[in-house]
Amino acid sequence: MSTSTSNLLVAGAIGAVALVLFLGLVNMLRGGSANTSQKLMRWRVGLQFFAILIIMGVLWLRG
Repeated sequence: MSTSTSNLLVAGAIGAVALVLFLGLVNMLRGGSANTSQKLMRWRVGLQFFAILIIMGVLWLRG
């Protein structure tokens, strides 16, 4: 795996987590549905898990 590909994977994973976090904050500040907030929280936790897996995989491949 090339360095640029792994950098894009890590950036994409972190960007996805940041996007869901931002959407959750916007929902909370607007006084949105608590159900939507819970759903976004679950998505964020799941995406953080995959982001950590991707980061650890990239570190392992770079040796």
